[in-house]
Amino acid sequence: MEKIDFQKKLKHLYKPSRKHIEIVDVPKMNFIMIDGKGNPNTSSEFKEAVEALFSLAYAMKFIIKKGLIGIDYSVLPLEGLWWIDDMSKFDINKKEEWQWILMIMQPTYVTQGIFEEAYEQVASKKKLESLKKVRFNSFVEGESAQLLHVGPFSTEGLTIEKLHDFIKEHKYQLHGKHHEIYLSDIRRAAPENWKTIIRQPIKKV
Repeated sequence: MEKIDFQKKLKHLYKPSRKHIEIVDVPKMNFIMIDGKGNPNTSSEFKEAVEALFSLAYAMKFIIKKGLIGIDYSVLPLEGLWWIDDMSKFDINKKEEWQWILMIMQPTYVTQGIFEEAYEQVASKKKLESLKKVRFNSFVEGESAQLLHVGPFSTEGLTIEKLHDFIKEHKYQLHGKHHEIYLSDIRRAAPENWKTIIRQPIKKV
């Protein structure tokens, strides 16, 4: 059986440099997505959203693996888009105001039908209120700058500042939502070793 590691196959998107900021063109891809609001550290809605997404992602993986397609693949990492209504008033200490979209990228052979089949499987086994909010949708980000951050989330500020300075210096402007991709299992890895891709969509000034 063929086994595919999409993080390796899409290395330019999921394995960026820690030292050098890269500009990438992020194509249209399919995701399972869920919207929410509030402090990710304390919100039960956030935790349940993560559980709902991964439950569906693994259900779809096994439908593909055991079905006619017969391909095994590694589930992609959790990703998050973050913002507040008025970004000029963004305050890192006011996490309760944060809005977010959590999502997990899906390979092209995952269809709406497979998503619905997986949904029924998960809904029959788990009582997750957030499951009702999950949608299967395409998302295109386009030209973006990205950099790998290593360390706890609380130290991301310097990495984000470095990324934004690079964008301005190269005559771009921010265009779209702050994007993070969580490569580490924070339940197992030490905070100083957490790996997070910081990505920012851009456009020419």
